[in-house]
Amino acid sequence: MAVSTRLGFHELGLDDRLLKAIAELGWARPTLIQEKAIPLALEGKDLLARARTGSGKTAAYIIPIIQHLLQVKTSVSEQAVRVVILVPTKELGQQVGQMIRQLTAYCARDVRVADVSGLADVSAQRPVLMEKPDIVVGTPSRIQIHLQNQNLSLRNSLEILVIDEADLLFSFGFEDDLKNLLCQFPKIYQAFLMSATFNDDVQALKELILHNPVTLKLQESQLPDSSQLTQFQIKCEEEDKFLLLYTLLKLSLVRGKTIIFVNSIDRCYRLKLFLEQFSIPACVLNSELPVHSRCHIIGQFNQGFYDYIIATDEHILAKPVGRGKKMKKAGRGEVGRDKEYGVARGIDFQNVSNVINFDFPQSVESYIHRAGRTARVDNPGTALTFVSHTELPLLAEIEEALMGESSESVLQPYKFRMEEIEGFRYRCRDAMRSVTKQAIKEARLKEIKEELLNSDKLKTYFEDNPRDFQLLRHDKALHPAIVKPHLKNVPEYLIPPSLRGIAQPSINKKKYRRKPAAGSHTSKNFKLKGRQNPLRSFKYTGKKRQPKTPKGK
Repeated sequence: MAVSTRLGFHELGLDDRLLKAIAELGWARPTLIQEKAIPLALEGKDLLARARTGSGKTAAYIIPIIQHLLQVKTSVSEQAVRVVILVPTKELGQQVGQMIRQLTAYCARDVRVADVSGLADVSAQRPVLMEKPDIVVGTPSRIQIHLQNQNLSLRNSLEILVIDEADLLFSFGFEDDLKNLLCQFPKIYQAFLMSATFNDDVQALKELILHNPVTLKLQESQLPDSSQLTQFQIKCEEEDKFLLLYTLLKLSLVRGKTIIFVNSIDRCYRLKLFLEQFSIPACVLNSELPVHSRCHIIGQFNQGFYDYIIATDEHILAKPVGRGKKMKKAGRGEVGRDKEYGVARGIDFQNVSNVINFDFPQSVESYIHRAGRTARVDNPGTALTFVSHTELPLLAEIEEALMGESSESVLQPYKFRMEEIEGFRYRCRDAMRSVTKQAIKEARLKEIKEELLNSDKLKTYFEDNPRDFQLLRHDKALHPAIVKPHLKNVPEYLIPPSLRGIAQPSINKKKYRRKPAAGSHTSKNFKLKGRQNPLRSFKYTGKKRQPKTPKGK
């Protein structure tokens, strides 16, 4: 019997305070990328690391950074910004900052972190930076602004630079910012590039930043194997997509936390309004919402406040615009999008059971990063993709990319008999008639107004009343479309016989009043009302008709 040679965290020479924080997080052993990267990082080597999403890349660089800072603090008393972590999105910045705070739970006085990725105004972040935190996390554009405003100086203090999700930095429009930043860094520092893929942009960054790096290209598939991640595809056209999703959610055939991916912001609200017709609550997550709200939505989803998120993919930002420029409007009511937004990449959605590609992903990379939101670490997950006939060539590309050495199809057919749910089609058509273009426009505006109110005007209030902020929900109904009450419940006769054993719909069962005890006041009233029922005790008490008297008498 083979004995595992995997090292434990306690064998990596880490500080006891760091080990205690790791134990509290429930991490029994390092992941493969952590086991390989941490010792090399502690030796002072530059790293170029590629590992799939959900493999623990973030902790792979944070742990050696904290260990390095704790060692430095034993001999140096001067406070300075020694570590900068660059991230492509504000959401990822908040996530990295949160993980650092968790890992420094027992050494927070010795290792301080500031997340300046965009959750507050630049002027509000100045006092935090003037205290010279040990670690600064931010997007390249935000770090550049702070350097220009002299809120931050790195030329003489920077010791470690990390670029997380490196393959996204250029595609999010940060190339100029990054090159300007490098001019303000010292000549010598340790650097880590962490990425899920090695593309041309990563190679360009490698030439700019790294010095004789060690390349960690782990020999693992881009997604977990079929024992952990089950991948399905089902061929259906536009109307059938709505019909199938309604059936899966309303009959609870899909259970657990679910991310539903669409390809545009309009589709987000169309789908949300459609599901509202059937009393299925869902949150919308896209680049129009304020960053404070987006991060709060992700946090509440992770805590289990709600089960369904309808999210846009990051491909909508494939051609981001520079700061200060207005985006070309796609139509009336269009709101500026945040170029530093990203959902499918980097964000640690926790305990996601299912990913549903309601709209087909635009590339192989997009599919991989969407599916990577589930089946993270050792948890199982399912990815279901809806495919129309025009998207079959894209499906073939994904199949070929994921097939590897095996000749078997990775995306198995989802064996669902659509003819069995034909009885629900009229309900879906009835619901879709209410989801008009005007209703979608009004829903977008209403959601943004409410989130801006929550984000800005009530920000100070929520800081003083964090419990109220925790109770703020983002899956409330928008109701710009007419909601028809009869769609809320599912009549039992509509449920296909083959699904009645597993379906758990919310059926409006008739409530019977329990018969009151004999002799009670309620019982007397109940009997009295029964006797006074005019349909049961009706008696004609009118006068008899008098015979007519003949005229002249």
